[in-house]
Amino acid sequence: MRVISYNLRKHRASGELVGIAERYEPDVLCLQEADTRELPSHIHSLQLADSTMRNRLGLAVYYRADRYRAVKVQTFVLKKSLHDRVLRPAHERLIGVRLFDLAEQRELIVASFHAAPLTALNSLRRHQIKSALGELQLLGPGLPTLMVGDYNYPIFKENLGEKVRDTGYELTLSDKRTYTRYKFFRGHFDLATSVGLDISGVETLKRGSSDHMPILVSATYSEQAQPRAAAAS
Repeated sequence: MRVISYNLRKHRASGELVGIAERYEPDVLCLQEADTRELPSHIHSLQLADSTMRNRLGLAVYYRADRYRAVKVQTFVLKKSLHDRVLRPAHERLIGVRLFDLAEQRELIVASFHAAPLTALNSLRRHQIKSALGELQLLGPGLPTLMVGDYNYPIFKENLGEKVRDTGYELTLSDKRTYTRYKFFRGHFDLATSVGLDISGVETLKRGSSDHMPILVSATYSEQAQPRAAAAS
């Protein structure tokens, strides 16, 4: 499975999506900071599962309809930062899609996540990440799960990795930095958190017009993942 995550920087990089989909042929495309009113129903071979609706610049998930079937889609509100409460830039910071894999005859969860901005504390973002993973487990109890997106976590990732592992998940960084806009806030902002999946690589893709670089996550079902299920209705 190939999953791309991309923060579009207030929708500025939206014109790159067709080219990215054609070049890398992802199974799933997860977006952040997308103008959800302007998103098409299809991008190349990908179909829109759903997008957040309560904030203009929000999240979206696309998937290959010839390989997967969207069983359930849900958006989630996470604990808000002061920035969110005062300026109201975001309400829903997580969208999860429960997919049925037609080739493997099993289900999994893929989600797009956008943590609170850098004005918030790391402790708040850790709370959001933990809450997001908990919500996804309710969406698909015991299913292999991959949550990708903009974690806005510039430093102390070792501590974050430990906290994530305490919840039973693994945190994976990409091979190169994904954010280099500001001198003091450079690093791996765009991350992958998973359970029930073996992550063979997270590649930072070529920079476009966004301040974030897209990441490409390559994953397979782990041997410990939930056994195959009957075909979803």
